[in-house]
Amino acid sequence: MNRTRSTVRAVTGAALVAGALALAAGPAFAHVEVEAENAQALATGVTVSFNAEAESTTAGVTSLRVVLPAGIAPADVTLAQGPDGWTLTPAEDGYTVSGPAVTPGKDVAYKVTVRQLPDAKELAFKTLQTYSDGHVDRWIEVPQNGAKPDKPAPVLQLKAAAPGATPVAPSPTVPSPSATPSATPTPTPTTPATSAAAAPAPAPSTAPVADAEDDSSSATPIVIAAVAAAALAAGGAWWWLRRRDTSNG
Repeated sequence: MNRTRSTVRAVTGAALVAGALALAAGPAFAHVEVEAENAQALATGVTVSFNAEAESTTAGVTSLRVVLPAGIAPADVTLAQGPDGWTLTPAEDGYTVSGPAVTPGKDVAYKVTVRQLPDAKELAFKTLQTYSDGHVDRWIEVPQNGAKPDKPAPVLQLKAAAPGATPVAPSPTVPSPSATPSATPTPTPTTPATSAAAAPAPAPSTAPVADAEDDSSSATPIVIAAVAAAALAAGGAWWWLRRRDTSNG
C-alpha cells in the first residue's frame, strides 16, 4: 500500500514538473507555419498559406516581413487573403504584409499566390513578426541536419516537378521605393555663374574725371592772378630800383 502511494506521488510530481516546464517554455513553441495546396516544384499559380502564432497577450501583431527564397521574385507574389485592412508591399528581397494590429493573443493567418514555385526540394520563408509594442520575433533560422533551432524559419517541402514542367520567364525585379524613377523628371533650376570672369565689367565711373576737371578749372584763375601779381611785383621792384639809381646819379 505504501509502495503504491509512493508510486502515485512520484508520477504526480513528475507530471507537475513536466507541466510547469511546458508552461515556462510555452512561447518557444510559437512559430510561423507554412503549407501549400500544390507543393510541387515548378507548379504555377500556387496558393501558399501562412500562420503566425502569437506570443504576446498584451500586444497584437502588426506586420510580417518575409524574405523570399531563391527562385521566387517579389513581383510574382500577390496577397490572396489576410486580416481585415492588411495589404502586401513588395520589397527588393521579399514582401511585407501589414495592417491594423490584430487582437492580442490572436494568430495571424494569410495566403499569397505565387506565380511559380522554383525547382527545389524545400523553400525557407524567413519571417520577422512585429507587434504593436515594437517587439519583433525573428523566425529566420533554417533547420540543418535534423536539428531544431529556437527560432525556426517556416519551411515548405516540395515534391518533384511534374514531367515536362519548365520554368516560366522571370518577372522584372521590383525596384526599391527610394530608387523608383519619376515618369516626368522635374528640371532642376540652375543659378548662373557669378565668377569674375563671367560677370560683365562694370562701367567706369566719370566722377573722378569730372572732379579733376572742376579742380583744374577752378584753379586756373588763381594761377593767372598769382602770375599777374608776381609780374606786377617784379615790375614795381624794377621801377623802384631804376628810380633810386637815377636819383643817386
